Amino acid sequence: MIKNLIFDFGKVLVDYEYFETLDQIFKTHEQAEEFYHLLIDGKWNENMDRGDSFEDTFCKMQQIMPQYKNEIAVVAQRFNEFVRGEKEGMRDLLAQLKSEGYHLYGLSNWCTKCHETMAQYPIFQLLEGQVISSEEKIIKPDQAIYERLCQKYSLLPEECLFADDRMENVEAARKFGMQAICFEDAVQYEQELRKILASVV
Repeated sequence: MIKNLIFDFGKVLVDYEYFETLDQIFKTHEQAEEFYHLLIDGKWNENMDRGDSFEDTFCKMQQIMPQYKNEIAVVAQRFNEFVRGEKEGMRDLLAQLKSEGYHLYGLSNWCTKCHETMAQYPIFQLLEGQVISSEEKIIKPDQAIYERLCQKYSLLPEECLFADDRMENVEAARKFGMQAICFEDAVQYEQELRKILASVV
């Protein structure tokens, strides 16, 4: 029986978009793209999710791209603006699921700025708890982070259903023993969720 519903944060509970903010900071879109590829392809964002210091990371990026030193400082100040708002329909759906008796948890790869973001959006108040990669020094799809969630909240994997927008994280949850859904939007998630709940005894 499924008792616990677990959610990734980015692209599941909240949406994010880099270039709406980066294009306001850099003089050209090409400059914004150059920084974006450093942040993402250069694994700086991933390393912050693993627990690297946010401040030290941006200082190092300024050293690598000194021509954008001022712009990178502004990006650091406005980092939380990458989150554009709650995913449509998800807060109402979580509230409904909570009223049905399901326990709601979060499991997210996110840097140390995560709690600043969580404080801005009411959807996070519906969660009973969460595990954040930068606090655990482990990122999905490492099996250890799923195990950490279960240990922290005394959950049984077979009683959990996990939602994530990345298939590798979904597959890792299934390998760990959880049911899992690759998230697209609130309607698709609820449809798949209801089918699984109806089939799992």
